[in-house]
Order: sequence, then C-alpha cells, then structure tokens
Amino acid sequence: MTTALRRVIFIAMIAAIWEVTSRLSGLPSFMFPSLTQVFETLVNGLISGQITAAIGKSLGRILLGFLIAIILGLILGYFIWRYKLVEDTLGFVVTALQSIPSIVWFPLAIIWFGLNDFSILFIVTIGATWTMTVNATSGFKNVPPLYQRVAKTYGSTGFHFVRTVILPASVPQIISGLRIAWAFSWRALMAGELLGGGGGLGQLLEMGRSLGQMDLVISVMIIIAIIGTIVDNVVFSRIERNIQMKWGVHS
Repeated sequence: MTTALRRVIFIAMIAAIWEVTSRLSGLPSFMFPSLTQVFETLVNGLISGQITAAIGKSLGRILLGFLIAIILGLILGYFIWRYKLVEDTLGFVVTALQSIPSIVWFPLAIIWFGLNDFSILFIVTIGATWTMTVNATSGFKNVPPLYQRVAKTYGSTGFHFVRTVILPASVPQIISGLRIAWAFSWRALMAGELLGGGGGLGQLLEMGRSLGQMDLVISVMIIIAIIGTIVDNVVFSRIERNIQMKWGVHS
C-alpha cells in the first residue's frame, strides 16, 4: 500500500467518524456541524468568491512578508557567522527575540503603523525573520572546514566562495529554516488577521465566530491546513530536491 493511499484511507476514516458523531451527538449545528454542512459552506464560499478572495489576500501578505524575512534572515545569518563581534552582540539579541511570539509584536505594530495591512505584514515578517536568521547562521557554521580549505586553496574568495561553497553546503539547514519560518509566519498571519481584520482567512475565522457559523470556521481551517500541507510537502520538498541536485549536494 502506497503512502498516498494510506493517507487517503486515514482521512476518509476521520471524515466518516466526524459525520457519524456530529449526527448522533445531538448538538446543534452551530456547535458541531456535520462534515456535509462544512463542505457545502466551503464549496459555496469558493463559488461566491468569498473564500477565494480571502485566500488571495492572505497569500499576498504572507508571500511578501516571507520574502522579506528570507532576505533579512540570510543577510543577518551571514554577518553573524562571518564576524565574531556581530555574533556576540546581534546574535545574542536575535536568539532572545526568537523566543518572543510574533503576535506579541502586534500592539507595537498598531502603534507604529496603525490597524492596517502594514501591521499584519510587520508581524508576518517578524514571525519568520529570527527563525530564518538562526537557521542560516547554523547552516553557515556547519559547513565542513575541509570544503572551505580546499576552496580557498584553489583561490576561491569573497562572493564566489560564499556562492559556490557556503550556500550549497548549507542547503539542508536553510531549507529546514525555510519550513520552520513559513510555519511561524503563517501562524502570525492568521493571528494578525484575526485581531486586525483587513480581509483574509483570519478575518473569515473571526466573522464565523461572531456569527456563530462553525461550518464557516471549520471550512477556513480546512483551507489553512490544505495550503500549509501543499507548501510544505510540495513546494519546499521540490525546492530542496532541485537545489540539492543543482549544487551536487544530493544526486
């Protein structure tokens, strides 16, 4: 039995248990909707454009914030790895900041930017930057010294040295950092949209809660889970394989 088939069977079992339990529980639909009702709401939301528009807004925000976080994380990680003074100062601060949940920054973001898209973008970026920095630093530090000595013996220096030796050898750690950073930024985005509005999947969650529409809440949760699964198991896995094959880390 293939992995995909096992997963399909397992999900089907969960769906069947959910449907039967919701119908036999006697609880009102606004507390425990049936799976049929949830999928009806999901399909209607996709057809009407309500959920589709929310997905577009959320993805636009997270892609921009995540891209900024990747660039900042790689740059900061490089300087922390490269210079001892930066590691002893900025590196220490980054480690401390990583322990602060990104949503804690939201009140500060509101004061700085107001209750708008910039506040949400800020906490999305914050949610991923520190994790990306720590993982990039760790990846650069774990490059085998033998690789570095051989490259320098052949005259590789500066940007050429970083591009041909440091980055390829750091790929596994960087990809791991990307996955973790994406998870943190995705959660930060949902929390920011829940509190700050401005459209998006998080606002749909809040609307479903305020209206007592648990079928809408669960529909959005399913969309969030599907997007997260696709990004991790399809996008990042494919990027990892392609980069490893290109740079000869993995055949």
